Amino acid sequence: MDTSPPASPSPGSRPVSSLRRVVGASLAGTTLEWYDHFIYGSAAALVFPRLFFPGSAPLTATLLSLATYSVAFVTRPLGAAIFGHLGDKYGRKSILVVTLLLMGVATTLVGVLPTYGQAGTLAPVLLVALRFLQGIGLGGEWGGAALMVGEHSSGRRRGFMGALMQIGSPLGLLLANGAFSLVTYLVSDDAFFAWGWRVPFLFSSLLVVTGLWIRTQVHESPLFEKPEQNEKVAPLAEVCTRHWRKVALAVGSRIGSDVTFYVFNVLVLVYGTTQLGIQRQLLLNAVLLAAASQAVSIPVWGYLADRLGRRPVLITGAVGSALWAFAFFPLLDSSTPVLVVLAPVIGNVFIAAMWGPLAAYVPELFPTRVRYTGAGLGFQVAGVFGGALAPIISTYLIAVYHSWVPVALYLGAMLALLVACVLAVRETANSDLRDIETTEVTGPTGTAATADAGKAI
Repeated sequence: MDTSPPASPSPGSRPVSSLRRVVGASLAGTTLEWYDHFIYGSAAALVFPRLFFPGSAPLTATLLSLATYSVAFVTRPLGAAIFGHLGDKYGRKSILVVTLLLMGVATTLVGVLPTYGQAGTLAPVLLVALRFLQGIGLGGEWGGAALMVGEHSSGRRRGFMGALMQIGSPLGLLLANGAFSLVTYLVSDDAFFAWGWRVPFLFSSLLVVTGLWIRTQVHESPLFEKPEQNEKVAPLAEVCTRHWRKVALAVGSRIGSDVTFYVFNVLVLVYGTTQLGIQRQLLLNAVLLAAASQAVSIPVWGYLADRLGRRPVLITGAVGSALWAFAFFPLLDSSTPVLVVLAPVIGNVFIAAMWGPLAAYVPELFPTRVRYTGAGLGFQVAGVFGGALAPIISTYLIAVYHSWVPVALYLGAMLALLVACVLAVRETANSDLRDIETTEVTGPTGTAATADAGKAI
């Protein structure tokens, strides 16, 4: 038997230990990514209105604070375009080191910013500038991390391995809210607003060092060609001209999960404290337990996405979330501690069904030569319409109508879009990433249609 290695490595051909390192490196990077993101989200809901926008009315200050939170969503597509283009031309590994550094440094610097009382209007300006840089780094992180796992994995386990990387989101949320919860518990309110809120941001520097060490231990993707062979490739131009329909479907497939996540995990802090007067510590604890439920659920849904397909799992999560929204708010309104905790915990199980398969589903839409760019843009553009607008729209709807029903209807509409886009894409669970070079992933009724590698869908 010929035991010589193949001339060109294929996904899944690397040793298990190598694949574990890749998954670990991607998980470390995405955990930092979401930790950075969520500590800012928590601070935007609980701290920044008071410290950076103190002269505004409470609702206005909250909306302004959430607007700075949304800046990163607007800049994320720019980061996806820049780093995705470079990652498709020069390699995934080196670009992922750069994005990790950019995210971590920007977040750490937020922890040493002067407040409005110390620097006046310069304070919110600097806050927005660092949020802008953080968004650029965040935009380039997810796409590269997801396809590194997918391009190292075999087809039959790609959904599960990608889901392990997706655990970085609830882990980041767990760490972020855990950090805020611990500081809140240990210090008084005055101390928390004086200096305690800075601690979670400064802690990011330790995560950066750990993540960089892990990330430098992995190999380049086995599907990535040598840089000199990619000199004539123009990934961003090709994605925008030949694969824009795939990008649009990826965007539509993710907006609903983004809106659901920020309603169940971020809005709950604003709604619970300002509308219901629920203790901040109880809400933070509820979000912590919800993050744990999502972390446990994600690999289960990833496993099912390999066995049943991406589409059934994604649609199950969307339908379940839409129905749960009409139980979520009444449970919060009860102000009963057990029910307040139950609301986001169950909601995050449904979110996990939409979140877990994404690391496999989105990259599977694009050929190797533009996968970093296409997957990154599809994922991050959705954040502009989902994560960036969801907290602002939801907060505004509740403030104007004094009811959660418009928020639930808004959530349902976004989830209906998710279902429609997922149904428009053929099942990719059993596809080979190399075959995507010559096989389209969509058809008029979601069936496979064959075309040349560069032909638009």
